[in-house]
Amino acid sequence: MEMNASQFIPAPKETVWAGLNDADVLRACIPGCKELEMSSPTDLSATVVAKVGPVKATFKGEVTLENLDPPNSYTITGEGKGGIAGFAKGGADVQLTEVEGGTQLDYQVNAKVGGKIAQLGSRLIDGAAKKLAAEFFDNFSKHVSGEISDPAALGGADGVGI
Repeated sequence: MEMNASQFIPAPKETVWAGLNDADVLRACIPGCKELEMSSPTDLSATVVAKVGPVKATFKGEVTLENLDPPNSYTITGEGKGGIAGFAKGGADVQLTEVEGGTQLDYQVNAKVGGKIAQLGSRLIDGAAKKLAAEFFDNFSKHVSGEISDPAALGGADGVGI
């Protein structure tokens, strides 16, 4: 699966960068995130509940931040395992650009899925990935712009389905 998109975030680039590197912010903004811990400034572990079509699973994974160029860009690589539901692994290149009124975040994702989830077909998987990304960026934009200061109000930890 490949996905390329841009997102406008109404906050300064340094604020966006700080949010992208803050475990508490990410935990609050990632749909279905139950746990997210930073074991180092570049290594994170997470537990996320996701539902794609009829398959719902708890994925446990590790993520590494590489090619760091603060506050401009980095590469995220990782892998998550969801038991019988399957696995997901891949990476994303993230680029921040200061624009009038905020920051433009560009990302290019390349991921592979296997197991039961892979049997659902690429159209359903791509749709779920786009929905999850849209929900994350909506939550993230609201959080870093100060529109919502209480992370619990974001609803990111309730699980997600499509």
